[in-house]
Amino acid sequence: MILRHIRYLIAVADHGNFTRAAEALHVSQPTLSQQIRQLEDIVGVPLLDRSGRTVRPTDAGAAYLEYARRALRELAAAERATGDVADLSRGKLRLAMTPTFTCYLLGPLVERYASRHPGVELEIREMTQDAMEAALAADELDLGIAFDTVRSPDIGAQPLFAEKLCVVAGPRHRWRELDRPLEVEELERAPLALLSADFATRGHIDDYFRRHGVASRIAVEANSIGAILETVRRGAIATILPEAIARQDPALRALGLRQPLPTRTAAVLCRLNGYQSAAARACLALLEEMAAQLA
Repeated sequence: MILRHIRYLIAVADHGNFTRAAEALHVSQPTLSQQIRQLEDIVGVPLLDRSGRTVRPTDAGAAYLEYARRALRELAAAERATGDVADLSRGKLRLAMTPTFTCYLLGPLVERYASRHPGVELEIREMTQDAMEAALAADELDLGIAFDTVRSPDIGAQPLFAEKLCVVAGPRHRWRELDRPLEVEELERAPLALLSADFATRGHIDDYFRRHGVASRIAVEANSIGAILETVRRGAIATILPEAIARQDPALRALGLRQPLPTRTAAVLCRLNGYQSAAARACLALLEEMAAQLA
C-alpha cells in the first residue's frame, strides 16, 4: 500500500499538477487526491502545497521525497538482484557511452559480449557524461563509458585506457602522404572539420589551441561524428578525433603532431555502493580485456 502512495506523491511532485499526474498514472484525480491525503495522514504533516496554480512540495514534502526516491531506487536494485542469474543465461545490461566511444568501442564490445552471453538483453544509450552521471546516480544505468573526470560524488570511475587524439586526413588530403609529424602552426593554416562545442572532445581541442596560441580555421562544424568523418572521407578537410577511429577505417590516415594533444583517460563509470549485476560484472571483465588492446 505505502509504495503506491509514494509513487503517486512523486508523480504529483514531478508534474506539478494533480490532473496531469492522474493521467500519467491512469487513475482518476479523486483517487489520486485521496491516496495523497492518506499518505499525509500517515506521515502526520502536509507534503504538498496546493494553494497555487502549481502544486509544490512543502518543506517537509521535499525532505520526504528525497528519501522516498532513494528508497524506490534501492527497491528497484533489490528486484534486479533477486532476478539476477549468475550463469548469465538471462539478464539485462543497461550501458551508456559518450559519442566518441560509440564510434570505435561499441561495435567490438557488443559483438564480443553478445557472443559470450547471448541470453543477456543489451540496452545501449548514447549521452553526454553529465547526463550519464545523473542517470547512474538515479539507477537508470548499470555502467557508463566516458572519462575519469567525474563530477558527481555518487559516481566512481575505473580507468580503462589512455585515449589519444590525433589529426585525421582522408584520401584526398595533401597531408595524407606526409612522413613526418605536423607542426601545430600548420593546423592554423588548414581548414578543419570539428565537432561542435557540446562535445567534450571539442573542449579538449580548443584548450590545446589556446595553450599553443593558435587560432583554428573551422571550415565545418557538426554535432555528429558521422558527419565529420563523411566530410573528411570525401573532401580535402582534416579533423581531430581519437586515433582509434582512424585505425578502424582504411580510408583515413592518423597523423601525429610534434606537440601532441594531451591524452584522456577512458573509464567505466558506476554508482558507488550500488548493486552490480552478473551482467555488469561480465561487461567490466570484457572491457578490461579490450582496454589492454586499445592501450
